[in-house]
Amino acid sequence: MNVISILQRNFGENREAFEIVLKHSTMVAAKAASIARSLSDPTINIDFVEEAALLHDIGICRIHAPRIACHGDAPYICHGILGRQILETEGLKFHALVCERHIGVGIGIKDIVQQQLPLPKRDMIPVTVEEKIICFADLFYSKKPGRLDEEKSIEEVKKALQKHGEHKVAIFENWVREFSATTHCGTCCQKK
Repeated sequence: MNVISILQRNFGENREAFEIVLKHSTMVAAKAASIARSLSDPTINIDFVEEAALLHDIGICRIHAPRIACHGDAPYICHGILGRQILETEGLKFHALVCERHIGVGIGIKDIVQQQLPLPKRDMIPVTVEEKIICFADLFYSKKPGRLDEEKSIEEVKKALQKHGEHKVAIFENWVREFSATTHCGTCCQKK
């Protein structure tokens, strides 16, 4: 499967947004694949991790976020469900679930109701180890132009998650233990 062509086709003429998402997703995919390999778990599908990480933000092509050259109609928070729709149309059911479940450390029904988010009322929380690894890796990289290559520290990620509640930080801390204890996945494991 050529995931880059799927991204290109969906971003169409919007080359600037495509380049931002491709760079971000490439960084996430590299980190996620490194973590997956280091876990030495034969049940983890590393090819899937790489593909799904490259496609996890495809829904960005339909959102309104001028700072990353996106001029669609939907709010940013909807890029996960939009990505799911796109990839289901492509026949990529499991990749589509990664799109929906990758935001933050996942979005639960309680979050959706309490914050009145414009999302379907269902849990959008990573379930499989592959989904968790991609979600974890994504937290370390921004889509801000000029900062695409910068990996955030664990403390920076925790600070960003704190805005959404200590329970979100606790999930991330569990992932740090789960994915960092057996891996040297780059600078994040050393930046505590």
